[in-house]
Amino acid sequence: MSKGLLFSQMAPPKDWEADFEDWYETEHIPARMEIPGFSHALRYHTDTDPWHLAAYFIDDMAALETPQYKALKSDPSERTARMLANVTGFTRYITDQISDTADHAPSALTGTDHSLFVVAFGVPETDRAEFEGWYEEEHVPLLMEVPGWLRVRRYLVRPGFDGPVWSHLALHEIASPEVLDAPERDAARNTPRRDALASRPWFTSGRWTYRPISIAHSTTKGN
Repeated sequence: MSKGLLFSQMAPPKDWEADFEDWYETEHIPARMEIPGFSHALRYHTDTDPWHLAAYFIDDMAALETPQYKALKSDPSERTARMLANVTGFTRYITDQISDTADHAPSALTGTDHSLFVVAFGVPETDRAEFEGWYEEEHVPLLMEVPGWLRVRRYLVRPGFDGPVWSHLALHEIASPEVLDAPERDAARNTPRRDALASRPWFTSGRWTYRPISIAHSTTKGN
């Protein structure tokens, strides 16, 4: 089994917020939590467009090939179709997990007790080996030494996405947004290896800081 992430951002139309929240919490997420292979879903909010993020963590990516999931995608409910036709800032990325710091040091997080700093890169194929080496060998270890930097999960984006052309996503779980300003973070941002990559035009990345709204767990795990 291979782990992955279904990552989707969007913002509802003005005055649709209550209906949007109810749709996500009572219909959209519960339907996916009934599919074997889905682990849990976390919803997040930020103050800039796109306001909402849904992160579906998947223990077995084969879940996306099941008839149950394909039916949700091919035959959405009237409410889902109406909502998705009217949201703005929509993105959708299917990704495969590259690494998770919790595999080596189990995360102390439970539920929604963190903020989320998301970084997205569009890395050319010619630079990927160098980028991967820097991120895994240097950048992540240095970040994990920053007080309040709790966990890093990295993902490779599959083809066929909706949104800007990103190839890599990193989900950084931090104790609070203030952690981003910690002086210890400078050690991870000022190295010759990073500087060499930062000089390339593609290095400008997508960055968002989210606060959690809710968490939902699989209804099939352990059954």
